[in-house]
Amino acid sequence: MTPEIFKYLLTFSYLVLVLWLSFIGMRRTTDLASFAIGDKQFSPYLIGLTLSASIASTATFVINPGFIYVHGLSAFFHFGIAASGGILTAFLVLTRGFLKFGTSSNAVTIPQWVYHRYQSGELRLFFAVINLLSIAFVVLILVGCSLLVSGMFPVSQKLALVLVMLFVFSYVLTGGTYAHAYTNALQGGMMLLIAIFLFADGIGTMGDGFVSSLRAVGPDFASVFNPSSDLYYDFFSVFVSGFVVTFALMLQPHILTKILYLREPSDINKFIWTTVLVGFGFSLILMIGFFARFSGLEIPMQDQVVRDYLVFRFMGTEAGAYLLTFIFLTLLAAGMSTLDGILVSLSAMVINDIVVPLTGRADQGLMFSRIFLIALGLVGVALAWNPPALVGLFAQKGVYGLAAASAAPILIGVLYTKPIPAWIALSSAFVGLFTHLALNLGYGVSNPAVSATLAIFASFAVFGTGLLLNKTRQA
Repeated sequence: MTPEIFKYLLTFSYLVLVLWLSFIGMRRTTDLASFAIGDKQFSPYLIGLTLSASIASTATFVINPGFIYVHGLSAFFHFGIAASGGILTAFLVLTRGFLKFGTSSNAVTIPQWVYHRYQSGELRLFFAVINLLSIAFVVLILVGCSLLVSGMFPVSQKLALVLVMLFVFSYVLTGGTYAHAYTNALQGGMMLLIAIFLFADGIGTMGDGFVSSLRAVGPDFASVFNPSSDLYYDFFSVFVSGFVVTFALMLQPHILTKILYLREPSDINKFIWTTVLVGFGFSLILMIGFFARFSGLEIPMQDQVVRDYLVFRFMGTEAGAYLLTFIFLTLLAAGMSTLDGILVSLSAMVINDIVVPLTGRADQGLMFSRIFLIALGLVGVALAWNPPALVGLFAQKGVYGLAAASAAPILIGVLYTKPIPAWIALSSAFVGLFTHLALNLGYGVSNPAVSATLAIFASFAVFGTGLLLNKTRQA
C-alpha cells in the first residue's frame, strides 16, 4: 500500500468512525437538555478526557507552538507553566460549588446558572450575548484545521475550510453532547499518543542539551522574560497574566459546563486528576516550537510552524509519510475536539437562554438549536475566509474578553454563598469586558492576556465595591 492510498484510507476510516459515534449519540439525544449536557451517565474519566481534549484544541496543537518558535522560553512558561497552574487551580476551586448549585437548579448552560444564582433574566441575557465572543475561537480552529487539510490533500485552504465545517457541524448537529463526548474520547486518545511521540522524537534536535540549544538561538530566546518580545517581557506578562487568564478561561461555556455532566460529588477528584494528567501530556506538543527553531527552520508564517516542522521532519522517507498522515489527522482531531464542544454549548445557550425565554417555545428547543448550528457554521466560515495574519491573537482578543467578563460573577457566585444583587454582577462583567477591549484595542496593550488580566482585576474591584455598598445600604 502506497503512502498516498494509506492517507486516504486512514482519513476515510476516521471519518466513518466519528460519524458512527455521532449516530450513537443521536439515538440518545431526545431534547435540549440531553443535547447540552447528556443524561449524567458519563464516567468521570471519560468527562476528564473529553474536557482535556476540549481545552487543548487547535490552539495548543497547531497555533501556540508558533508563539514559542518566535518568542522562545518566555512563551513556553506563559502557555506551559503558568497556564497549567491556572487550569488546575480553577478546577480545584470551582468544581464542587459549581456542580452543587448547577445540579440543584437543573442548569444546562452558563447563563442559566447565572440566572439561578443572581435571579435576573437581564443578567442571563447579557451573559448569553457576550458568550457569542466564543465565535473568535471557532475562527481560530477552522483556520488551523483548514491549514492541516490543505497540507494533507491537494485542495485550497478555502475549500478545506468548507469541508471541515461541513464535517464537524454534521456530526454535532445530530448527536449533540453524546457525539461530542464519544468523539472526544477517540480524538483525545489520539492526541495524547501523538503529543508524547512528537516530544520523544524531537529530543534529538537539542544537540548538546536544551539550555545550550536555547542559548544558541539567542540570549533573548533563552530568557524567561524576553526583552525583545512585545508579548512576554516581564513577570506579569509571562506568569501572572498566563495564570489569571487561563483560570478565567476555564469559565468558558464549552469547558465549565462539563462539570454539569458529573453525576455526584464523589466523581470530582477522578474528573479533576484525569483532566490535569491528560492535559500535561497534551502540553508536551508545545515543545514543537523549540524543535522547529533548533532544527534551523526559517518559517515566515507563525501559524504554520507546526505544519512546516512536521513536513520537514517526516516527509523524507516512506515510513515518515505514513506516520505524517496519522500525525496530521490527529492534529485535525485536536481542533475538532474543541470545535464540537463550542458548537454544542453555544447552540444550547442561544436557544436555552435567548430564544426560548423570548418565545416561550421550549418544546422546540432541540430543533431551534440545530437551526442555530447551521447559522453559526456560516458565520464562522465567513469570518475565517480571509483570516488575520495572526489568528491566535485574533481569537485571544475575543475569548479573553469573555473570560474578563465572566471571572468575577462566576467565581464569587460559587464561593460567596449569600444572595448577591444582580446589578453588582452586571457592573463587574461590563467593566471586565470593556476594560479588556479598551486596553487591547485602544491603549496599545498588545498581549491580550495582559489586558484581560488587568480587566479581571478591575472587575473584581468593582464586584467587591458593590458588595461593600450593598452591605452598607442594608446596615
